[in-house]
Amino acid sequence: MVRFFGAGLLLGAELVAFVAGAVGALPQALLPPAARYALFALVTVPALLREIGLVRFRVPQNARLVPEDVQYLRRWGALQFGFEMGTGMRTYSPSALPHLVLAAVLLVVPLPAAFALAAGFALGRLAMPLLSNAWSDDGSWTAVWARAERVVRPMLALVCVGSLAVAMLAR
Repeated sequence: MVRFFGAGLLLGAELVAFVAGAVGALPQALLPPAARYALFALVTVPALLREIGLVRFRVPQNARLVPEDVQYLRRWGALQFGFEMGTGMRTYSPSALPHLVLAAVLLVVPLPAAFALAAGFALGRLAMPLLSNAWSDDGSWTAVWARAERVVRPMLALVCVGSLAVAMLAR
């Protein structure tokens, strides 16, 4: 099941990367680099401040849980739900980082690098349920995450921004 869920995540994320890259080709072709980097900075700074806990604001999300019928569809249900999560069409979004990556693909990242970023997004989305399930069946992972989140969240934000910087240099 995990393979199908992971494959769905990857397919969904890659689809979003393709569409965002195609849409982003227009501003990337028409706007001067300084304007695009300034727009991207306007998204990056608040996202980073949010991730390190200095500001609070809601991020757009489609807050829906896993539908019960997914379990009856087995592999296809896991693939479908993974795809929906990979596209952002059915998911909670506790972080602004996916939105930051989307803005980067639209404004400053070349199309080939967008696909690598999408794969990283899918792997990150897959990591949490894998870690949670591997930790225990009693829900204690939530407590572990709550203790580590103050340190891990800013580290993830820095890794994300570093990855975006590398992707921007791929031009």
